[in-house]
Amino acid sequence: MAKKRRNKKSSPIRKLMDPRRIIIPIVLGLGVAGYLLYSELDPKAFRDIDFTGKTYFWIFIALLAAAAREFGYMYRLRILSDKRISWRNVFDDIMLWEFSSAITPSVVGGSGVAIFILSKEKLSVGRSTAIVMTTAFLDELFYVISVPLLFVVVGTTALFPDTIPNMEVFGMRLGVQQVFWIGYVFILLLITVILLGIFVSPQGFKKLLIRVFSLPFLKRWLRAAYRTGDEVVTTSDELREKPFIFWVRAFLATSLSWTARYLTANFLLLAFTSFGFMDNLLVLSRQLVMWVIMLISPTPGSAGVAEIAFDQFLADYTPIGIMAAVAFLWRLFTYYPYLFLGIIILPRWIQRVYLGRKLITFKKPQK
Repeated sequence: MAKKRRNKKSSPIRKLMDPRRIIIPIVLGLGVAGYLLYSELDPKAFRDIDFTGKTYFWIFIALLAAAAREFGYMYRLRILSDKRISWRNVFDDIMLWEFSSAITPSVVGGSGVAIFILSKEKLSVGRSTAIVMTTAFLDELFYVISVPLLFVVVGTTALFPDTIPNMEVFGMRLGVQQVFWIGYVFILLLITVILLGIFVSPQGFKKLLIRVFSLPFLKRWLRAAYRTGDEVVTTSDELREKPFIFWVRAFLATSLSWTARYLTANFLLLAFTSFGFMDNLLVLSRQLVMWVIMLISPTPGSAGVAEIAFDQFLADYTPIGIMAAVAFLWRLFTYYPYLFLGIIILPRWIQRVYLGRKLITFKKPQK
């Protein structure tokens, strides 16, 4: 009985419904945004902005980019699930996936909740695990490929602003360039491990993982190692027979999502200023560096850290005095909607997957 009660309490959905998980990122994000607006926003500079058709055009394009990001995620999930999930349900699942990521520290991620969500769409747990692991693999693959391509074009000299102070990571004081390259190498190693584990020797990977975590100082994580090994084997069985076109479509959908995600900031900056093609590429490249900083953030959805990073990395491309307002607008397009959409969609999703029906609507009785 106690075990049942404990399992119920630790349900992923119960965690999503915990009000503290929603309030904390909102307070953190809005608190930092409010501080930046108070300390950096120059009312005169804001009044001097000429809100022309160009301003509204680029804000609208930024909104389209934000929508394109979600469409890419939805299309990818349709591909990975072999179209077993309808477009309507895919929308709910992606929004809840984004919601779980928004209220979870970036270093933790929302993979566990994502597997639970997909398993409720009449997919097996093995298939759900395979989909979540594949999305992680494709996301990291896009990043690993994008970094050298953009860096070759723009170079590395202007990528790391000198104004950014050193950060403390695992007790060490590191510069932003050091943090970035450590993060990039880690992602590269992760991609290599996933490739070897899924496509070369899943059973061998499982045995190696168990052997490593059988060491005395790692034994506390041995059970998790067994579970991860089983997930890798299951994922391998699901994916090794997929045709080449399956991977092409999935990677193109991933590329659409991430490119649209980064371009949202470019379009918002273009609404308030003008810069050329090479500067646009530099803004994109700096966001790749920003992403690693946000990835190691201990706060839910990088709340607070993202606003500061935007302010530090992209200040060169925004008129003086309004950077805080643009940073807030950027988060308004790329973060806060998931918090509020998640709150709206979660009750409907629970009713659909647990009760197997739509929300009850009460019609006015006819006379």
